[in-house]
Amino acid sequence: MTEIQAIVDRFEIEALRDEFTDAGMMRDYDRFKSLFTQDGALRMPHINVELIGPEEIRAAVQRLQGLWDFFVQTVHPGAVRLEGDTATGRAYIAEFGRMRDGSSHLNYAIYHDRYQRTPDGWKFAERVYEVRYLDTTPLAGSAPGGRARIAAGPEPTE
Repeated sequence: MTEIQAIVDRFEIEALRDEFTDAGMMRDYDRFKSLFTQDGALRMPHINVELIGPEEIRAAVQRLQGLWDFFVQTVHPGAVRLEGDTATGRAYIAEFGRMRDGSSHLNYAIYHDRYQRTPDGWKFAERVYEVRYLDTTPLAGSAPGGRARIAAGPEPTE
C-alpha cells in the first residue's frame, strides 16, 4: 500500500464515521443503513442488542430514535489500523438527550470498529458500542420550542 493510498483510506474511514453520526442525527435511516456491509453488525452489549445486516440495523435505529424527545451525538476521532482491504479502529462518542418518557441520558462511549473496503467505498463490517460513563440525572435544559427538529432533515417516522 502506498503512503498516498493509506492517507486516502484513513480520510475515507473518518468520513464514514462522520456519516454515521450525521445520518443518525438527521434521522436519515436509508443513508444510515448504506454505511454497513451486507453482513455488517451493530452491537450494543450494555443493552443486549445485536443487529445484523443493513435492514435490521435501519429498522432498529429508526425504532430507537422514535423513543427520544431530543438526542445529540458527537464523534471524536480515534485510532485506525489499515490492513489492506480491511481495517480496525475506534471512535470516541459523547451523547445526551431526553427520552419521550422524561428520563435523561448522558454518556461517554467508544465504538470499536471493523471496516471493509467495498466497490462502493469503506463500510462498517462491525461496530461494537462500549459505554464508559453513564449519567441518568435529569437534564436541566430543554430543546427550544419543545421537540427539536432540524428543518433540513427528513421528518421522523415511527
